[in-house]
Amino acid sequence: MEGLRDGIDAVDAQIVRLLDERARLAHRIGEVKLAKGLPAYVPSRERKVMERVVELGEGDFPKAGLEAVFREIISASISLEAPLKVAYLGPESTFTHEAARRAFGASVELEPEATVADVFARVERGEANHGVVPVENSMEGAVTHTLDELMGSPLRICGEIYLPISQSLLSREGSLEGISKVYSHPMGLAQAGSWLRRELPHAALEEAESTAEAARLASEERGAASVGSALAADHYGLRVLATDIQDARTNATRFIVLGRTWAGPTGRDKTSVVFSFKNRPGGLRDALSAFAEEGIDLRRIESRPSRRRAWTYVFFADFAGHPEDEGVRRALAKLEEHTTYLTLIGAYPEVRTPGGPEGAS
Repeated sequence: MEGLRDGIDAVDAQIVRLLDERARLAHRIGEVKLAKGLPAYVPSRERKVMERVVELGEGDFPKAGLEAVFREIISASISLEAPLKVAYLGPESTFTHEAARRAFGASVELEPEATVADVFARVERGEANHGVVPVENSMEGAVTHTLDELMGSPLRICGEIYLPISQSLLSREGSLEGISKVYSHPMGLAQAGSWLRRELPHAALEEAESTAEAARLASEERGAASVGSALAADHYGLRVLATDIQDARTNATRFIVLGRTWAGPTGRDKTSVVFSFKNRPGGLRDALSAFAEEGIDLRRIESRPSRRRAWTYVFFADFAGHPEDEGVRRALAKLEEHTTYLTLIGAYPEVRTPGGPEGAS
């Protein structure tokens, strides 16, 4: 045993030396980026690093563990290149907080904001480098506040995160028998509704502004519990009495990363646009034919009131490819022929949808 532990100590020392060497290289890259006015966060480069790491990992160390380790290595390296502030829809210990940590790691400065509009405003004013906000849920649909902000903002989508939503029951109590009240955000209560009715039929259900606020309330009240993330349990010192209590096992939320520019191509990308089409019979069909003619996979389309004139609408669309791809260029040119308004609001590395069909983003 001691000999094996000595071997681990020697490997750990080598890992630390290599991390120091990587840090020196990252610092020099930061100097070059600063001189050229380049951003510290480059999603396309991160995609390539992660893919290469997974390809190299053919030994006993789990690939998921490699990704988690390198997520933090990259986060620390970015912090050496330049101070990075990321605004997210708060408060702390919410699922958006968890998504921001997954995207940027623990070494950047994460700053919670009260509303989606506040996140956009912080990034637009240059008070934060990036923002993270939810854009859609697999069970509840689009987050309309985010779509509305995207319509009028100069910011661009430069990344996406898919987060499986695992709701837990959190409490100071040691068992379900002591629970007489359950707090959560209305969506959390709805997502865990069947479980709550079955396991806690006599408990009062109380709405809170967020799952984090619900956890805070539960931490201060005897006989109370909250529905939320395990991250909130750690933050407020609560016990996790039950996990995966949401009704749908495939429940996931998609979050977007906001920046001033979209990401470069990686070979597996997604592009987002917003447009309105000419008001004539078959207008939407004609607009969407631009994608079919170029063989481009349309991932999602969503309509919203234009907020410019009553009973007029704009459409948000996500599709496979990058604006630098020749086929995408042709599709956008054809789309423009059939629209009265067209804006490219983002391009970013595509992430596979948890629980989605094969080939889905």
